[in-house]
Amino acid sequence: MKDIIQNRLSTHYELNTAEDELNALKEITQEVVLYALYEVGFFEKASFLGGTCLRIVHSLDRFSEDLDFSTRKVDPSFKLDEYLEKVMDIMNPYGYGLTIDEKDLSDKSVQLRFLKDDSIKKVLTFKHRQDERQKIKIKVEIDTNPPEGAIEKTEFIDFPEDFQILAYDLPSLMSGKIHALLCREYEKGRDWYDYSWYVKNNCSPNLKLLENTLKQLGPWKGKDIRVDEKFLKDALVKKIDSLDWEDIKMDVRKFLSLEKAHSLDIWSSEFFKSKVKKMNVGDL
Repeated sequence: MKDIIQNRLSTHYELNTAEDELNALKEITQEVVLYALYEVGFFEKASFLGGTCLRIVHSLDRFSEDLDFSTRKVDPSFKLDEYLEKVMDIMNPYGYGLTIDEKDLSDKSVQLRFLKDDSIKKVLTFKHRQDERQKIKIKVEIDTNPPEGAIEKTEFIDFPEDFQILAYDLPSLMSGKIHALLCREYEKGRDWYDYSWYVKNNCSPNLKLLENTLKQLGPWKGKDIRVDEKFLKDALVKKIDSLDWEDIKMDVRKFLSLEKAHSLDIWSSEFFKSKVKKMNVGDL
């Protein structure tokens, strides 16, 4: 099974730098984790979302770091560790020796774990020099108190074997991304890259989900708001005007190929305001 990982790394990616190669290995690891979660019945109770979902399921043209999930309904009894312990056993034959680190969060409805591995690099051959001491680290996070309104779809993945998962549809994924843009306590250039991708692909957000999410977490928490086109575009423009775009570009650059990184040269407030104007909002 270790040969499957090597073949994927050698043939599936264009690897121009050591960072490209490390990002590719992280992505391969994410796919194996998803397969293992499928094998242990995780997707009977949970859905895949976030930037990595957009990358793996919908071919977003940047690498992503984390595996984000939501329970299919409010489920305070859900135990992520029960699944991850079984995942470790399934991944062993592929050359992984995972350990799990827990991060204590103030929001107990969100469970966050780090899967760490220091074994897989030792059994692979790399095109670029890699530090074998540097562990592969994948953050796994699940919200057990999800806001109402998400639409789920069955999606199919073919590595390391053919399998199926449950994931948010594109409008629901876009709503999660817009919520991050407006409410995240720190800025991620990756969020803005993804937002640009959604607009370019004529996606429209799930406004019901977005409204419920804004009321649950962030500066609009508990407020009586109605998320329509004017509210959303005004909020995005206000956020865009507040940002340092050089810092934003620096964050996302390492997740892009050298060719794609050139697109960052035109990033500015004016560029993203033009994206807001083009955005297809739809109806609540």
